[in-house]
Amino acid sequence: MLTMSTQTASYDSDDDDCRLPADTLAVLQEFLKEKELREQAEQSREKTGTDFEEDWQLSQFWYNTSTKEKLASVVRHFRKSLGDGLRVALLSAPSLYQHVKAVADNVTLFEFDQRFESVGSAFHHFDYKRAIEENYLDECKKSFDIILADPPFLAEECIEKLGIVVRKIAKPDCKVVLCSGYVVREWAEKHLKLELCQFEPEHERNLGNQFSSYANFNLDQVLAEES
Repeated sequence: MLTMSTQTASYDSDDDDCRLPADTLAVLQEFLKEKELREQAEQSREKTGTDFEEDWQLSQFWYNTSTKEKLASVVRHFRKSLGDGLRVALLSAPSLYQHVKAVADNVTLFEFDQRFESVGSAFHHFDYKRAIEENYLDECKKSFDIILADPPFLAEECIEKLGIVVRKIAKPDCKVVLCSGYVVREWAEKHLKLELCQFEPEHERNLGNQFSSYANFNLDQVLAEES
């Protein structure tokens, strides 16, 4: 009996040594609770683009509200002339979905992240690396009046393949807006025939790279008219 008691006392001592300080334990419990709530929200609610956490491994950085409203206003501007049949493509720009959907009925979200399948039939799985495949996205040929694109990487290979996709899915007079780093300006002109604009998109989190916009029309004038 004496031996058992000694062992028990030893175990109790070990437990005391491993116990977290009260303040550290409280922080940990709060973190785990928030994580659980986020996971429950993602599982139970229909997502609209901004309800998901950014996945930095996929180079996801959400726009702030002002930028989302301004880009949605571009869609609203052209809907006035093109009518309700306007078709909009969002290429790797899921955080725009909710705002653009509010001003246009026919919006397709081309996105690699399959969490966004929750938007339903508007979701179209998209991998820019497949652009060189002969029949990739043939079902979307010459389908869209407006394309808003935000490629995941600041690399010429990414911009070049995005250009292949844009040329395939765009209607002849399609309006194209590219939001990306200032460093891609030469590639945007080379592969997409887009010119640098004054409008600078902003994000919820500050990025280290200077962000810019590019378009094949006078984007700054449209934004001024809609402001």
